Amino acid sequence: MKNKALVVLFLTIFLDLMGFGLIIPILPIYAKTLGATDAMVGLLGASFSIMQFIFASFWGGLSDRYGRRPIMLISISIMIVAYILFANATVLWLLFATRLLKGFGAANLSVAQAYISDVVPAEKRTKAFGIIGAAFGLGFIFGPSIGGIVNEFYGVAGVGYFAAALGALNLVLAWFFLDETLKVKSTTVQLFPNPFKDIIQFRAVPEINALFTINFVYVLGFSMMQITSTLLWAEHFGLSELHIGYTFAYIGVLAVIIQGGLIGYFNTWFGEKNLLFFGTILVSMGLFSMPFVPTDKFYLELVSMTLLSFGNALLTPTVSTLLTTYAPDDAQGKILGTNQSVGSLARVLGPAIGGAAYGFHYSYPYILAGSIALVVSILALRLRRKLY
Repeated sequence: MKNKALVVLFLTIFLDLMGFGLIIPILPIYAKTLGATDAMVGLLGASFSIMQFIFASFWGGLSDRYGRRPIMLISISIMIVAYILFANATVLWLLFATRLLKGFGAANLSVAQAYISDVVPAEKRTKAFGIIGAAFGLGFIFGPSIGGIVNEFYGVAGVGYFAAALGALNLVLAWFFLDETLKVKSTTVQLFPNPFKDIIQFRAVPEINALFTINFVYVLGFSMMQITSTLLWAEHFGLSELHIGYTFAYIGVLAVIIQGGLIGYFNTWFGEKNLLFFGTILVSMGLFSMPFVPTDKFYLELVSMTLLSFGNALLTPTVSTLLTTYAPDDAQGKILGTNQSVGSLARVLGPAIGGAAYGFHYSYPYILAGSIALVVSILALRLRRKLY
């Protein structure tokens, strides 16, 4: 059961992230062709996360009550509708609507993590979460690069319909091959919670509070980079959507290598608490250096991407593993959904802040993001000392 569940989850997350990745290299540039300013591009990125923040804990709690499988199927179905709308988004308000709908249905990650907590022992979850991270990486390898190619030949509508087709394939695979893994269904979980209330409730545990804070700051900085990097590479370095897609694919390759193969060894050698600290330092270094690469030496930008990817690969599965360690057995989906809400809140603020800062100067989002990542490394160091 465990191996089968992990394989199906891997395919599900891969297809989901591939669909998501198809849109990454074209969304900010396309939004500008519809009349969006730099600040509005940031708000476009934030619109997805606003809905995810509001509903992530809801979906996680729903999976604790009714099971993982039905929630995953509903989430995938909503994504398909959002991609079809994206294919027909020829005005800015409709483009915003597609992002809001996709954010509403973005339950896959927290439910996939809850699947892992159902079937994998606590001491092996870091490696299992790393496998899911590798699916993310593969999605970023193929998604942005294919998105750039499809956009070049078939335009934005072609990208949207192709993403919807991937979603349909995802739905078929999940329907036939994804079994239910929840053994004990919760009857007390609140289905329509105040997302801030859930965050406050779990923050009462000091270790969870620290992990939520680390995740929030990391995602804040990363999302500031993500929404502005396409503009940076297009406007400052002169890259096309196709080459931007290849750059994101490079990030995906690193994620697959690290989270798919090396994270288990890193965890054995260094321990989870050390991975948190080193991850925040690497993220900070990668973000700081991105805007200062000479325009005629873009290959040096890949060094920044390497540092950022290593930091991301160390942080993401480690935070999830430690959270499941401290969460009650009947609230695994709930706490992972709440952690996704924390990340979504950061993604609300990150793109909005990043887009506005980019409007003043292209380097400002990266200086700010790198600074806050460096500050949170102190918290990771304190957590490491406390838990040893």
